Amino acid sequence: MSAFVDESGLHAKAGDGGAGAVSFRREAHVARGGPDGGDGGKGGDVWLVADTNAASLLAFRDHPHRRATDGGHGTSKRASGRNGADLLVPVPVGTTVKDKEGAVLADLVAPGDRWRAAEGGRGGKGNARFLTNRRRAPAFAEQGEVGEERWLRLELRLLADVAVVGFPNAGKSTFVSTVSAAKPKIADYPFTTLEPHLGVVRHDDTEFVVADVPGLIEGASEGRGLGHQFLRHVERARVLLVLVDLAAVDERAPEQQERILLEELGRYRPELLDRPRLVVGSKADVAALAWDGPRLSAATGEGVRAVVGRLAELVTRARAEEAAPEAYAVHTPVPEGVRVEREGGGFVVVGREAERAVALSDLTNAGALAYAHDRLRRLGVLKALARAGAQPGDAVRIGSLAFEYEPD
Repeated sequence: MSAFVDESGLHAKAGDGGAGAVSFRREAHVARGGPDGGDGGKGGDVWLVADTNAASLLAFRDHPHRRATDGGHGTSKRASGRNGADLLVPVPVGTTVKDKEGAVLADLVAPGDRWRAAEGGRGGKGNARFLTNRRRAPAFAEQGEVGEERWLRLELRLLADVAVVGFPNAGKSTFVSTVSAAKPKIADYPFTTLEPHLGVVRHDDTEFVVADVPGLIEGASEGRGLGHQFLRHVERARVLLVLVDLAAVDERAPEQQERILLEELGRYRPELLDRPRLVVGSKADVAALAWDGPRLSAATGEGVRAVVGRLAELVTRARAEEAAPEAYAVHTPVPEGVRVEREGGGFVVVGREAERAVALSDLTNAGALAYAHDRLRRLGVLKALARAGAQPGDAVRIGSLAFEYEPD
């Protein structure tokens, strides 16, 4: 079974916030101690971190769930609960994060890049926080917020200086194994390579990474075979080495091979045709087809050093011309305020602050109910419901709380 996985789902669940405490001081000679319930702790966040020690997304294939710890509950004497520990999830450098619809959320392209996949819930306020001149003994507290939870899609695009492109059995794996310490599987039949391999090549003072990309076939850009999965690993390469087979069993001319390969690359990503590239004829020792360009034989070593030297020049020039890669993340601001939406025959109030206003420990408590009503009024929820056309008796839901609407 292959140990290289370049696509996987991830279920990220942040920690829930701890609940605030309902507590009153109990001291000798103090007849009526005031409220002293502490706040709950914040739930831990889930962070994705680009790590050079992670080679593929294999760790997520059978175990996609990652959960941070919950925050602790508040206690008496105004003691706050502990915050939940953040969970750092290592992913390979070059990992792209997408939502379920396929929109890109983050691109982790350098070691140490990190992105918050799920935000921990805020801790609830203890009853000591609800003390006012009018409310001298609040017997309620806030529940903690539920941590963010969502499914994400991870895709890995290898970060290599040179991508070796060619038809199946064109000698790509043999070339990479010859010029580096990489040991891809090599055999005399198509599709020997079903996963990419990276090799480090040293030439004089230059060191660069070569990717042995699985062989392309005609129609790969349209998804034939494993086209899209293979082509993804060409996207980030600085230089392309196109190998045309001079001993092709189907006797397809090298010029035709080059044309088809470049057409597939252009259909997949037109910008790939602007990358520096070197077209070389492979299997020069058993060549049966005419070719005027540079050639090599990985089996005998003919032309290999010259090709490696030329690749080193192209990589050095490409590195000098490009800006340093930057990780990016698409930040979606948390909507402020509240909004009212229709839900079946009733209404639902959407908004973090509105949901927090009713997340109290005991809404049967008259003081808690009065606080929630006043908080919703100040947030504009009651006016928003009236503008939305809510009538007395209509069902309204805020978070997990459902009630019948009654105007002020």
